[in-house]
Amino acid sequence: MSKHEDVHEAIELPHCTRCDSPLEPGDLRCAICGQSAPQTDRSVDEKVSVTLLRCTGCGAAITYDPDHQAPACSFCGEVLRVETVDDPMEQTEVYLPMTVSIEQARAALKAWLGTRGWFTPSDLSSSSTLTEIKPLWWVAWIFDAEALVSWTADSNAGSGRSSWAPHSGQTPLRFDDMLVSGSRGLSESEAYAITPGMQLGTGNTSPSGAGDEATFERFDVPRSQARQQVLAAIEQTAADRVRAHHIPGTSFRKVRVAIVLRRLITRRYSLPAYVLAYRYRDQLYRVVICGQNANLIVGSSPFSYAKLFLLIGGIVGLVLFMMMIAAIAGS
Repeated sequence: MSKHEDVHEAIELPHCTRCDSPLEPGDLRCAICGQSAPQTDRSVDEKVSVTLLRCTGCGAAITYDPDHQAPACSFCGEVLRVETVDDPMEQTEVYLPMTVSIEQARAALKAWLGTRGWFTPSDLSSSSTLTEIKPLWWVAWIFDAEALVSWTADSNAGSGRSSWAPHSGQTPLRFDDMLVSGSRGLSESEAYAITPGMQLGTGNTSPSGAGDEATFERFDVPRSQARQQVLAAIEQTAADRVRAHHIPGTSFRKVRVAIVLRRLITRRYSLPAYVLAYRYRDQLYRVVICGQNANLIVGSSPFSYAKLFLLIGGIVGLVLFMMMIAAIAGS
């Protein structure tokens, strides 16, 4: 039994009367079989108006606090506008604590700038200036699931004189602590780059380690759309596992999977991070650092075209030199 299932069992979630799957607060129907949920379970999602700040650039939804919130997006810096949402919204259930300090984040950026590779400017670390650093919590779904996966594919196994042979099969798969980003402020590549090693069992019902300057992103999609994103992630992960472990052979094409869910438990998390902006020669660049592990860092950096041209010139010079040596040796 996973950490998430332990939590759900601890708060005694009701179960579907048809398939006995756990029903989350606010569910209108069972996520597995579609059976209507008891009327008493719907009170959580009664229609209320929520005021939030919507970024006009990246679209992130930010918790609105008129006493502390600046009118600029902590993710991308664009202007925020006030938005009132009347539909029920997903709410964070677990906040992971911020365990990386601002000083550690600054040091991590400095070290990262010094390891960007040969094609970055040689003075990148020494000449860059940190212009902004913002602690924030971004949102994601963490889910456990069990599914029966049916698959078909063409493989080179047993193909004989042909290039491909058809194969098919069924296999039960289990998915534990799978993450689906719900953030608009972070790109998918940024979100997944800073999540490995997150301590999912150490969360709280309210954020810890946050000051007045912290930003809290909100879930801003209804549960039906959230479930579609989770199901798409399950399907993609199932296809990857089928390719890796279940299809015979070494080459595949036309891999198709069909999922029948047997269990789905979803939790809504807010995960800590720092978004930093640094300036190098009048250009701004963005970096995101995990709030629990400063070694997990992703971002952009300048490219040194001077080094590229130097490398190309060196290769051309070497080729010309070798041609000259060959000509002299042949004369």
